[in-house]
Amino acid sequence: MDAVTLALGMLVTFLAAALTVPAGFGLATMLTPIMLLWLDPHLAIAAVAVVHAAHNGWKLVLLKNEVDVSAVKRYGWAMILGAIIGAALSTSIDAKPLLIVVGAALIVLPILSISERWTAFRLPEAEDRWGGFGSGFMGGLTGHQGALRAMFLQRRLSNKTAYAATAAILALVVDLTRLPIYLLSEGNELMEYLPLVMGSVGSAILGVHLGKRWLYKWKKSHIGTMITIGIVVSGCMYVVEGFKM
Repeated sequence: MDAVTLALGMLVTFLAAALTVPAGFGLATMLTPIMLLWLDPHLAIAAVAVVHAAHNGWKLVLLKNEVDVSAVKRYGWAMILGAIIGAALSTSIDAKPLLIVVGAALIVLPILSISERWTAFRLPEAEDRWGGFGSGFMGGLTGHQGALRAMFLQRRLSNKTAYAATAAILALVVDLTRLPIYLLSEGNELMEYLPLVMGSVGSAILGVHLGKRWLYKWKKSHIGTMITIGIVVSGCMYVVEGFKM
């Protein structure tokens, strides 16, 4: 494992972890390609899940007083169910068509919501459970849970710190649901890359502190714009990844 490449990967992890505090998602999307430099896809997903869980756990420690409990209750159970099913199927189901479909939705739906004054398009409250289930399922299957969750969650929580804190606990719920399943199948191999994983965990935790400063400093409108752009970009990446697989 090349030391320069490893150091570069940890730097990317640090910056990605900082950016995803105000955005509420994106760490797995940015970190997975780094892990794929050294690990096969299934092992990379497991390694990213460990880093992702540590990152969200530390965010929750710093922002725990801002969590919107009602949103956790509304989404949580559906996300857990989706994560269990997705993680259980992760080694046997073809993720390609799912990534393409979800990616297309992540491109189209935000654009419709931006133009809702002309289209009268709305995401109804009743769809929250499906959004939660879909986010958990994709998180368990491929590790890409955040963009789908953000698409629903940002419309329900107008306070930027409540959004960030609630996104952290919901992501952690999925992480803690899928991690035991991953570790049962990939745990022994993952131990061979413990320095890489622990270095990434440390970078992600340090990044949370920088991200918290950005969260309080940046304007809500700027964060909202960043989230929307991030969702659409993630959708494009999912579609590209789906066609490449």
